[in-house]
Amino acid sequence: MSDQPTSTSILDRVSGPADLKALSDGELSQLAAELRRETIDTVSRTGGHLGSSLGVVELTVALHAVFNTPLDKLIWDVGHQCYPHKILTGRRDRMGTLRQAGGLSGFTKRSESPYDPFGAAHSSTSISAALGFAVGREMGMPVGDTIAVIGDGAITAGMAYEALNHAGHLKSRLFVVLNDNDMSIAPPVGALQRYLNQIAAKGPLAALKAAAEGFESQLPGPVREGARRARQMVTGLPGGATLFEEFGFEYIGPIDGHDMDQLLTTLRAARARASGPVLIHCVTVKGKGYAPAERADDKYHGVAKFDVATGQQAKSASNAPSYTAVFGQRLTEEAARDPAIVAITAAMPGGTGLDVMARRFPARVFDVGIAEQHGVTFAAGLAAAGMKPFCAIYSSFLQRGYDQIVHDVALQNLPVRFAIDRAGLVGQDGATHAGAFDICFLANLPNMTVMAAGDEADLCHMIATAVAHDQGPIAFRYPRGEGMGVDMPDRGIPLPLGKGRILREGRDVALLSFGAHLGEVLAAADLLEQDGISVTVADARFAKPLDTDLIDRLLNHHPALITVEQGSTGGFGALVLHYLAASGLLEQGRAIRTMTLPDRFIDQASPTQMYDWAGMSRIHIRDLAVGLSRPTRGTKVVRLC
Repeated sequence: MSDQPTSTSILDRVSGPADLKALSDGELSQLAAELRRETIDTVSRTGGHLGSSLGVVELTVALHAVFNTPLDKLIWDVGHQCYPHKILTGRRDRMGTLRQAGGLSGFTKRSESPYDPFGAAHSSTSISAALGFAVGREMGMPVGDTIAVIGDGAITAGMAYEALNHAGHLKSRLFVVLNDNDMSIAPPVGALQRYLNQIAAKGPLAALKAAAEGFESQLPGPVREGARRARQMVTGLPGGATLFEEFGFEYIGPIDGHDMDQLLTTLRAARARASGPVLIHCVTVKGKGYAPAERADDKYHGVAKFDVATGQQAKSASNAPSYTAVFGQRLTEEAARDPAIVAITAAMPGGTGLDVMARRFPARVFDVGIAEQHGVTFAAGLAAAGMKPFCAIYSSFLQRGYDQIVHDVALQNLPVRFAIDRAGLVGQDGATHAGAFDICFLANLPNMTVMAAGDEADLCHMIATAVAHDQGPIAFRYPRGEGMGVDMPDRGIPLPLGKGRILREGRDVALLSFGAHLGEVLAAADLLEQDGISVTVADARFAKPLDTDLIDRLLNHHPALITVEQGSTGGFGALVLHYLAASGLLEQGRAIRTMTLPDRFIDQASPTQMYDWAGMSRIHIRDLAVGLSRPTRGTKVVRLC
């Protein structure tokens, strides 16, 4: 950290991007150094996505210095890298609230600032959105230039290529900045700059492209080869026209994304001369300028609060294994017993726990990249070939592969196993990453079996159930974070399909839980017992097929029934109500209520706060039950099954 400034003398003069216009190029370089330090200090206090933000500090300064935001629309793909952008766009004084309740979002957000013209959090959307703005400008809307900043991972997704293809066809003036942090280049000082300085002020844009390619030839051998690979790996064609040029883009690069002079010269020339779509390829280093991040395998992609001097993260002691860790370990154990088990992840091997299996069985774990659509159909093909594929994807990202789930999996009744991580509300990543809808969009499909783990031990049994289930597709959902600390089985046992369990029995009200809100339901039952209300708690385990025998039993022996789930309306509770209506049981005078997430998106906070805002805390469950029940005494606790 010795190379980092201790003052923020220039940053203190910046209240918005317009202030960058008055700075010299040298001052812009100093501003970038101060901005990097500010970003490190901020994230050390809040946690968040550090590595990506550090990789685009110089690029962020250069873009705001050259373009006229917010008239010019600067769109960050995914948004992990937007912290320096937020600091420069009038939100510096609120960065201490990053990813907290009532604070700044960890991603770009339209409602937060006019400098965030398009919200993000899922990948590969920026080029499509930027093209929409560009066409809006051509049709008379008050929009300036449009710039999409997209990473080398995000640009591999099909949606990005669809947008490139359309942009090239329309020939709209559009800038795509490819932030390539998969490899780095270290050019001789001033080599590219000497080439760029030779470009006449009114020279064609093609000359800028040729200058960048000429710079490549001047690099030392190993570095020259690295730069050539960086360009060819992304453009795809080792000779002649690049892939981007085939799409109709002018291609410039690769350039050093940490050299302010190169960035400013390239962006200024491109902005002055472009008549159609342009792609500028910047090679950057994730975690740049902070040694602990540069050394870490994940480049400090996502971090907890940490000590700036050491990089040590302040993580709380764990009381139980995380659901993700349980999934990764138990699936690996199942894979050791069954060679037909394979696993698919969409660029999230660590996040889904599949890195455990990948270390032991590398040939049986497939990372398809940011390609959920392909991943689902690839899994369908594996299933059709006789394998047992586990498709492990976050709930919010599984939405991207829904047509494939319907058409390629469910319609053909193929036994793909969907391990749905991050189900329910996820905390600091907010609404964009919430797993609110998977119960609804899966349980309505013919042939699909849908489970939800009430605790980490139940997750073990659901993994075993999925291994044994060859009759069609099956899904099991589980939340982010730690389990409940229950005793773990030595090995999971396949569950009877469509059968739940009763955890405790009472008389006044029945609480029927589906999934990981079971802990809150049990806590609410304890509160109700203190109020003298006798409670039955049941864990449905399955949304499809429903345990109708269990539902009948609960309704026949209690005057009130409440279903509880960590999902939106139209999910488990709706399925229960549909069954009751179809069977005539709604006409028997019982009080029946469903507790779901409300019909709105819930901003970031801790999961506990978010569920409180959603009206789903143990207090909310208790209050609803009190209003429905007729208090009696006597509760019998039964053995967990």
